[in-house]
Amino acid sequence: MIETIVGVIALIIGGVSVFIYRNWVDQNTKKSAQVEAKKIVQRAKSESSRVEKDAKRRAKEFEQRAKRNAENEIAKQKDKLARTEKSFLDKKKSLDHKQKSFDDEIQIELKKVEDQKARVKIAETKVKSQEAQVIDLKSRLQGELEKIAGMSQSQAKEKLVTVMEEEAKADFSRKLISLEEEYKERSEKKANRIISLAVSRVAGDYAAERVITSVSLASEEMKGKVIGKEGRNIRAMEAVCGVDLIVDEVPDTVIISGFDPVRREVARRALIELLEDGRVHPGRIEEVVRKTKSRLLKELREDGEKAINELNLTGVHPEILKLVGSLKYRTSFSQNNYYHSIEVGNLAGMMAAELGGNVKVAKRAGLLHDIGKAIDHSVEGSHAVIGADFAKKYGEKEAVCHAIRSHHEDEMPNSMIAHLVQAADAISSARPGARKSTQANYIKRLEDLESIGNSFDGVLRTFAVQAGREVRIIVDSALVTDEQSVMLSKDIAKKIEREMNYPGQIKITVMRETRAVEHAR
Repeated sequence: MIETIVGVIALIIGGVSVFIYRNWVDQNTKKSAQVEAKKIVQRAKSESSRVEKDAKRRAKEFEQRAKRNAENEIAKQKDKLARTEKSFLDKKKSLDHKQKSFDDEIQIELKKVEDQKARVKIAETKVKSQEAQVIDLKSRLQGELEKIAGMSQSQAKEKLVTVMEEEAKADFSRKLISLEEEYKERSEKKANRIISLAVSRVAGDYAAERVITSVSLASEEMKGKVIGKEGRNIRAMEAVCGVDLIVDEVPDTVIISGFDPVRREVARRALIELLEDGRVHPGRIEEVVRKTKSRLLKELREDGEKAINELNLTGVHPEILKLVGSLKYRTSFSQNNYYHSIEVGNLAGMMAAELGGNVKVAKRAGLLHDIGKAIDHSVEGSHAVIGADFAKKYGEKEAVCHAIRSHHEDEMPNSMIAHLVQAADAISSARPGARKSTQANYIKRLEDLESIGNSFDGVLRTFAVQAGREVRIIVDSALVTDEQSVMLSKDIAKKIEREMNYPGQIKITVMRETRAVEHAR
């Protein structure tokens, strides 16, 4: 406020100065201006004194009001603090009372715990005394029992465990025999009916067509034509057909050697045509081989179509048809794969019909289960996996591909179709006369079967009969009970499954005989 008054005074003084200056300039009004200026100055001084006094008065009044307000606020805060302090003291008093009560309760509980500990200690002393008495009594009884039984504690335990194991095995064997007889009667009837119906309706021709890998010559002079000048004909033939020609080992015969039977067939047909025509030179060889390949591929597709027509199938890709047809020139243990695949398709379809399954899918999977054998040997992997991948590539359903992949358990079968294809494949392969095996392999398999049987305790003799389709085990009746013979047959079967590879199934027969002999004198 004072600064404002001083400012006003300064402005007034400035104005007066200007006014005096102007009056000084005007000589005519100089004196009157001086007089007027003195009056104005007097008035200004009077006004400034009045304003200053008023400002001091107002400042004093403001100070007094602020002081009163502050005092009132302090009084309010003091009152609030007093109430808060009183509430705190009340709560503290209540908590002190509760704490005292809680401490009293703790003391009571601690006293109870101490009393309980004392009682427990007394009880422990009694228990230890009783345990010592029990141990002593047990020791005396054990000594008496060992004297009576004539064996130590460990021997008694072993005897007890052995007896319990034998009883458990006997109970399990009796229950197992009962269940096996119950389910075997039902399952065998149905299985025999299904398989007998399927097998009886498929007339398998086992006079398998063998792939001819040699060509007879009219005379030794024809070998010269086959070889050609400086061997150019034979080299051209080998290069175009992808086979080897051997002309010096057998008289009047050219032997065709090659891994792929289809290539050998192309070479055989081309060589016969060339020898009949008489014109044998590299250009003519390439022409005849090209035509022969074309005709053979056409025949392969036709053979594939015949197979699917025989099984009433449709929608098979031409590449798959070609592989199915080429199976005609491949054999397994002298069994023709083409006719084997058709037979497996028929068997699988018939069994699927009996079981209420998808007949067409079963036939399709059975027909295609061995197409991996027709794929070039440069592709790595088992024929089941290769065939499944090829079938999947050309649009076959997963159910068919899974059955192909799992028919030799490269993948565990998880569908009825897959199991049927496995069974049909085993039936077709295991028929008497279906496949040939060498005498050494046959004898080795019989020896392995007998060796596995003889490896079990209690077995006197083992005989492999029916070409290894059945194993008969003669056991010592004093060492093997009737119930144990059941478990023994299962153990032998599991070991054979684990250690041997064989088509179809092998029957395990355990024979136990008890003879009582007495003489009347």
